[in-house]
Amino acid sequence: MARNYRQEYDRYHKQPEQRKRNASRKRARRLMIKEKGAAALQGRDVDHVDRNANNNALSNLRIASKKRNRSRNS
Repeated sequence: MARNYRQEYDRYHKQPEQRKRNASRKRARRLMIKEKGAAALQGRDVDHVDRNANNNALSNLRIASKKRNRSRNS
């Protein structure tokens, strides 16, 4: 069965809570680019140490490889 992206957006990504989380993750990435430079983040993720996407304190952010960041348990 083919994936229905429209339905996926309407049911999940469109929700106010998810939009806020996504904006917070983007804000964290922009902050790290400002602090460390774009080259430092090339091919990497910004990791929230406490796993809270809304906590964008510099002490809670670190640069991690995609594999390490995305394999961590929630």
